[in-house]
Amino acid sequence: MKEAREGVFGALADPVRRSLLMNLAEGPRTATQFARSYPMSRQGIIKHLNVLYNAGLVTTRKNGRDVEYELKPEPLGDVSKFVKKLEAKWDERLMRLKTMLENE
Repeated sequence: MKEAREGVFGALADPVRRSLLMNLAEGPRTATQFARSYPMSRQGIIKHLNVLYNAGLVTTRKNGRDVEYELKPEPLGDVSKFVKKLEAKWDERLMRLKTMLENE
């Protein structure tokens, strides 16, 4: 589980991959379709899509000669849980600071 979560965070670390995911949230796309709107080759897009695939963030489906990539949002739940825990820790820290300042 920890290894899978690290894969998701690693995949999300790159702005191109985050952008690809945002586009996939609108619907499935092929690497060729992505290459038309990104400043990189189709092969470069495929490398990024493979990272997302290996992290479990996208699925693939063969459509004739093309491979369509589709968002698989379930692994993002780990990211959401982490962010919520981080927010809770930060809120606790701010409340302690507020209490300390009010008691001075």
